Amino acid sequence: MLSNDSSYEAAVRGFRWAIPEHYNIGVDVCDKWAASRPDDTALIHEHRDGSIERMTFAELRSQSNRAANCFRARGIVKGSRVAILIAQSPQTAIAHIAAFKLGATSVPLFALFGEEALEFRLRDSGASVLVTDAAGAQKIAGIRDRLPALRTVLVTGAQPDASAAAESFDAALAAETDVFEPVATQANDPAVIIYTSGTTGKPKGALHAHRVLLGHLPGVEMSHGGTISQTDVFWTPADWAWIGGLLDVLLPALHHGATVVSRRFDKFNARAAFDLMSRHGVTHVFLPPTALKMLRTEKTPREQWNLRLRSVASGGESLGTELLTWGRDALGITINEFYGQTECNMVVSSCGNWFATRPGAIGRAAPGHDVRVVNDHGIVQPVGEIGNIAIKAPDPVMFLGYWNNPSATAEKFAGDYLLTGDLGRMDAEGFIHYVGRNDDVITSAGYRIGPGPIEDCLLGHPAVRLVAVVGVPDSERTEIVKACVVLSDGFAPSDDLTKALQDHVRTRLAAHEYPRVIEYRESLPMTSTGKLIRRELRTR
Repeated sequence: MLSNDSSYEAAVRGFRWAIPEHYNIGVDVCDKWAASRPDDTALIHEHRDGSIERMTFAELRSQSNRAANCFRARGIVKGSRVAILIAQSPQTAIAHIAAFKLGATSVPLFALFGEEALEFRLRDSGASVLVTDAAGAQKIAGIRDRLPALRTVLVTGAQPDASAAAESFDAALAAETDVFEPVATQANDPAVIIYTSGTTGKPKGALHAHRVLLGHLPGVEMSHGGTISQTDVFWTPADWAWIGGLLDVLLPALHHGATVVSRRFDKFNARAAFDLMSRHGVTHVFLPPTALKMLRTEKTPREQWNLRLRSVASGGESLGTELLTWGRDALGITINEFYGQTECNMVVSSCGNWFATRPGAIGRAAPGHDVRVVNDHGIVQPVGEIGNIAIKAPDPVMFLGYWNNPSATAEKFAGDYLLTGDLGRMDAEGFIHYVGRNDDVITSAGYRIGPGPIEDCLLGHPAVRLVAVVGVPDSERTEIVKACVVLSDGFAPSDDLTKALQDHVRTRLAAHEYPRVIEYRESLPMTSTGKLIRRELRTR
């Protein structure tokens, strides 16, 4: 945990890792608080019908112990894999915590995955138990005969349909005792497999040890101003199947004894999100940039809602000046941008309490992490030179490797550094400036152009609601800049608007970076975590 340091320099200077030999995430986030603060609220779940369910730390321990006994009775032992296919809910947390206590490895799966995506991940991980809901059970029923390792499907909520060949998770828990002795796991023992999005080739399972939660803490705390207290209330629209929801919000908040709000929205809606935060007194929130852009459509949130927000963190894509300015003006908060990836997360962050946000920079290395810009051979680049954003190994937050894929693991490293696949540069004060993914950088007439600054500039025009910038082939310039724009209400495509947007970039950013082509679209392709899929735009 970071101390109440007055400056970034003091935090870095005073930080030392203290990773114990034995450590278990489930005990840390649940049992320790059930012993000292049993009646305090751990989870607040809002159902779709508006009803509210609250769960104390004592209840969370009781239910996760029952789940651990349930898993053990169905053959789960240390090292077994338990897949969890449920949206944000108490049952999601219970299943993860139970798997951790058993020394098993949890495999979070996104509720919107189709049969093909689920089949690959379940086959690849060799999960023998799956916890899901009725909708998930129906998906699994169609592929069950192709999953020989999957012995048991446990369904939350209503009694499962007989055709699903599944058991009731609720009934199974009720039949078990809530007395359970957690397995004494080591900090380096496997705890969770989180599959990457598979932007190139098949998805890869990033295998993390129990220490991954401890490794997240400095970056999580820095992104929320340096400290987190037991009275804080956290929420994120990011699904807990992703590292951003599970290890940036749910587990770190519970580690600190804070309360976590859960709510499954069928579709993100700005007014519904503000309503939720107001209703439950949310103080700390992680909002992906896409969600922030949608919230930005509400012009006066503090006048419309009784918000108690003290901290907003964001990551996944570069924010840019426009969103940062909106956060200060509309929310009265400096949004702290953070950076990482599934394999090595929360290693860079901004922190408004420690230093002023620098335009174009995603932040500085979080205490405890050695983040550099290196070339393809792992050699540190001079200040200001573009190269690979990389993290020096070993690092507590770094993955153990890709599940059953040692060759892909080896390719991820150059010398002592894990390569993120992102390009950036570092200035003299250690601020890292994000340029783009290796395959997102545009090469035009000899210039290397990152899409982020252009997107940020275009978002500053009132006509632009969403935008994605890509490079498209050009016989003369190698590539030219193309902007795919979703217009704000009240604006329509026209030649005059196209020229105005081009001039907006040409005069505010750079003459060689303006979009020579602008395409107006109704929507932009997004991943299930709300990131732009630029490759899909490039192939059109």
